[in-house]
Amino acid sequence: MRVLVLNAGSSTLKASVLDGGGRDPLFTTTLEWGADASRAEGRAADFEALLERLVIEGVPVGSIEAIGHRVVHGGTRFTAPTLVDDDVLDALDGLADLAPLHNPVAVETVRAALVALPGVPEAAAFDTAFHATLAPPAFIYPLPASWTERQGLRRFGFHGLSVEWASGRAAELLATPSSDLALVVAHLGSGCSVTAVDAGRSAWTSMGMTPLEGLMMGTRSGSIDPGILVRLLHAGVTPDELDEGLEHESGLLGVAGNGDMRELLEREASGDERSALAIELFVRRAAEWIAAAATALPRLDGLVFTGGIGEHAAPVRTRIVGRLGMLGMPASLADSEGDAVLTAGGAGPAVMRVAAREDLVIAEATRRLLD
Repeated sequence: MRVLVLNAGSSTLKASVLDGGGRDPLFTTTLEWGADASRAEGRAADFEALLERLVIEGVPVGSIEAIGHRVVHGGTRFTAPTLVDDDVLDALDGLADLAPLHNPVAVETVRAALVALPGVPEAAAFDTAFHATLAPPAFIYPLPASWTERQGLRRFGFHGLSVEWASGRAAELLATPSSDLALVVAHLGSGCSVTAVDAGRSAWTSMGMTPLEGLMMGTRSGSIDPGILVRLLHAGVTPDELDEGLEHESGLLGVAGNGDMRELLEREASGDERSALAIELFVRRAAEWIAAAATALPRLDGLVFTGGIGEHAAPVRTRIVGRLGMLGMPASLADSEGDAVLTAGGAGPAVMRVAAREDLVIAEATRRLLD
């Protein structure tokens, strides 16, 4: 079955076409939406441009048999991939406030595809689904029970599609079954999260009820003292202003005025102090959350870096690992532009670089649904 996979992220639309069980795409492209995809417009036009690229690359639009979408938040209803219909889209609209940088963009992309390719079945695969295995101590917040029950407050976790692929690929690189591995997967990109994976299942993860918790990110603050928010509310900052600041104006952007790690590394090299500060904060936060994730595992067999920063920013990887000596991490790493073990072996955990391939997970889920 030929599947067009659309991965609408917080900064890009990644598209690929996959045939059968092969890993090499017939076609792949990335549309840049900037550091904040929710601010970009013209989703329908982008999809039409994507179809034009397909034709140019020799993939007839009529050969697409199914479309698979990445959707970030599935709430408590969607704990497995599902075929898309009007009821599903309405339910996803209702989850928009839980992932405001992601779900609206994904739903807009689904609707654009439905209009452009009517009759082609579409499926949604959810980043939250992988974390359905979290035990109550890993998803319950220490809040008044009345709040938790009335508002449905709990940790969901995200980047599950990426973590599922990265942990499986790490098992291949280590020539060890997933069931025998205890791993920490660090997905570092515009959005960042860390997940403890024990025997192929999510045991702990840094993102929470929304993708705002956890690590410092491109435009998102990650976790901060909740007392700061109470203080700002008492100072007259409105909830909408809080939402805007935490989601769109914080993180790397808030500290250095730029949310792109590639540009920050260039600026740091030229002596820019704010860029250097932003990178140092990012490295410290990432190392702290990786160390926290390790406490959810019986041991640590490996640390997997994936996502745009995790894959391509070797200096950032090295600095993060350099802060994790207490976990047995090495002082230096080999470099690689492909999936690889970056450590030379020995008694410590393996450190790996794995390219994010949510498209393979989504395509397989789509085929299973339609079969």
